[in-house]
Amino acid sequence: MLKIFFPLIMLIKLYKEWNTVLLALGILGFMMGLNCFHDFYMYSLGFSLGMDYLSFIMVYLSIWILFLVLLASSKIKEVNKFHFSFVSVNLILLLFLLITFSSTSYLFFYIGFEASLIPTLILILGWGYQPERIQAGIYMLFYTLTLSLPLLVSLLNIYFNSGSLVMQVSNLSVNSHINIWYIFMIMAFLVKLPMYMLHLWLPKAHVEAPVAGSMVLAGILLKLGGYGLYRVLIMFYMIGFKFSYVWVSIGLMGGFIISLICLRQVDIKSLIAYSSVVHMGLVLCGLMIFSWWGFMGAVVVMVGHGLCSSGLFSLSNMIYERMGSRSLMINKGLLSFMPSMAIWWFILSVSNMAAPPSLNMAGEISLIISMISWSDLSILGISLVSFFSAAYTLYMYSLSQHGLFYNSLYSCCSGKVREYLLLFLHWMPLNILILNTSLIMGICLK
Repeated sequence: MLKIFFPLIMLIKLYKEWNTVLLALGILGFMMGLNCFHDFYMYSLGFSLGMDYLSFIMVYLSIWILFLVLLASSKIKEVNKFHFSFVSVNLILLLFLLITFSSTSYLFFYIGFEASLIPTLILILGWGYQPERIQAGIYMLFYTLTLSLPLLVSLLNIYFNSGSLVMQVSNLSVNSHINIWYIFMIMAFLVKLPMYMLHLWLPKAHVEAPVAGSMVLAGILLKLGGYGLYRVLIMFYMIGFKFSYVWVSIGLMGGFIISLICLRQVDIKSLIAYSSVVHMGLVLCGLMIFSWWGFMGAVVVMVGHGLCSSGLFSLSNMIYERMGSRSLMINKGLLSFMPSMAIWWFILSVSNMAAPPSLNMAGEISLIISMISWSDLSILGISLVSFFSAAYTLYMYSLSQHGLFYNSLYSCCSGKVREYLLLFLHWMPLNILILNTSLIMGICLK
């Protein structure tokens, strides 16, 4: 892992060279991609760091999204809005994320999990748009911190009982039947996921964050919740079976309610943020059922959602830079105003509703199979979530692209080459990886 960490630490020293950092992150992503040829369980071990199949995918996704974040945020460099600090904050955030995803110790994982909150908060407070960003940042901070202290207490309890905090070595053989440790352990991850009822910080944080903050939140930070559940639920599988029905019920019904909320949104970023809660509700269901199909589907949906949602946020930012507004009431008729961008709106919108050929479709099919095999009654919730997911995505696409653009009759504002490259680099892995889903869906089986 040090061959990834050392270049990244050296890049932080080069924070004044925007283009150099951008190119170096692209090369780092390419180097990371070459690691996919490993065919054994753990590799790059040392210094309490190491990667298995799931860690590899999450680390690769983190580097890729941060590369795209710098590509999307070039306006910060153009207007000279503290762009040196912006680069260093993003690189420090990436460093913490890599520590989180590649740690083999629960304590290391907890430190990285909590430390990633600080650069995200700086991104929202420093480069956000409205004064409400302070409230949004405090919401995010306190929601996460309030339920992270019980997680630390649980980890100390594990260390007291098993004498180790190394993943797959420590166990809760003494207290695994006690419900309170189970609740303490997973609540921090349910907030980060976020689960319905613990999601109120997410739309505020997304709406007030700059495009970099939104892309990082949707693309990587929400995956911390799923990844954390994946790592800790193995210790609680006996008690986890008893509570499965609670989490699946909340995931499906919460997804349905949030879908209805999406149909009332007029802010594009707010709508995309709420749709993240719907997708993560399905991921929660897949993880809590404890089946291979559920685990595989959850991983694939996390990767697909990270790419698709990040692409949609970058699209909404392109509109905001030109129009000065993200309101669906004002931004009508974009098909006439930005005709070449309409195809990207369409491609990413249909990927968001899990249409083929996208990773979201492969993941949701796997999740649906796992939920139906677990309980026939879940068909009702799945059908409601699937239908209304398509409904709010079509609502967003049709309301923004069609209609009369009344500001000026003959205006046309095409995209820049950088923006087309950015959108293509979101779309390509999202639709090409489905050609080899065995690479991703075979993670849990190896």
